[in-house]
Amino acid sequence: MAQSNISPFINESSNLTTNESVVNTNTGTTMGALILSLVFLLGFPGNIFIIWSVLARAKKYSVTTLLILNLAIADGSLMALTPFFIIYLVLKKWVFGEAMCKILFYLCLVNMYASIQMIMLMSVYRLVAVLWPRRVTLITSRKTVLWVLAVLWVLVMVASVPAMIFRKVKPEGNTRVCESVHVKDSHVVLQYMLEIVLGFLIPYLVIVVSYICILRRIRQTKFRRRIRSEKLILAIVVTFCLFWLPYNIINMVQVTWALYPKGQVKDILNLIWHKSRAVTSSIAFISSCANPVLYFFAGKSYIRREGLAFMARLFEGTGLDSATRKSRQNSQNSREKDKDADAVMLKDKDPDSVTNSNSNTKPVKNGN
Repeated sequence: MAQSNISPFINESSNLTTNESVVNTNTGTTMGALILSLVFLLGFPGNIFIIWSVLARAKKYSVTTLLILNLAIADGSLMALTPFFIIYLVLKKWVFGEAMCKILFYLCLVNMYASIQMIMLMSVYRLVAVLWPRRVTLITSRKTVLWVLAVLWVLVMVASVPAMIFRKVKPEGNTRVCESVHVKDSHVVLQYMLEIVLGFLIPYLVIVVSYICILRRIRQTKFRRRIRSEKLILAIVVTFCLFWLPYNIINMVQVTWALYPKGQVKDILNLIWHKSRAVTSSIAFISSCANPVLYFFAGKSYIRREGLAFMARLFEGTGLDSATRKSRQNSQNSREKDKDADAVMLKDKDPDSVTNSNSNTKPVKNGN
């Protein structure tokens, strides 16, 4: 059964029609519009403030700072799109035309992919910094990181093309809606399996493996202060997972619906994803406004002495990552090894390393 020509039917147990648009569910659209409104009011100015803090207040750009900047750009761009979706849910019809239907949902998917990929890169970088601190500067030069970020943005733009291909404005009763229109069930599977695999399964497999290794290494060290920065990144990871999990579950339901043979189970699956799509999509947007809140609580100790620059100092403090702290652990075993580690770190232009290797008091200040 193709999504473009769903035949009307009635679920005998609930007497609910399932040929309606995802924006024709009163409860779902009302909740979705409310969630998106709150998300926009909190998330848009929050991410703009993060971008301004990094660009205007950060003294130098560490790897962590660059990743957080790109994450804020992706999240802020996603927040900028929310007014269009709020209007769509409130009016329950698409009023922006065919081109905007394709462009807005394409940009939405691009920034969703970019957000999770940035978080994945953060986790991989922390893993390298923890396990191989002496080698981290060789593979995380600013030029290398910028190239990686450029390639990542290109890849997510390419991966989001199906959203532009399948999204169309179509008549639905007396109104018009912007939905994915699939001629074949295989198109449904292609679009949503791509989102599940590239936007959830692969990134979170990498993230989970990275943090298992990171936390195991942290437990082996006596330097408990290093856990602070790891907790911040871990909180970002968990937050993203919690808010995007319902959306990906509904994707799985829709894929199962497309693959399932005709029958009552297929009808029930169709009902589930129709009724849940608007709400789960709105919940997914919450992750993009949650990061500024996490940064605020993590950096509140900087506010009194740094003022509006507290966010930039937080990112620089977070940038005092495991590479430099690992060198302190090694110094307990051998002074000569400690000197070698410091020599390597001093060559790195990353402020994470320079500040920590020059003084024993600076890491404590920035990591406070």
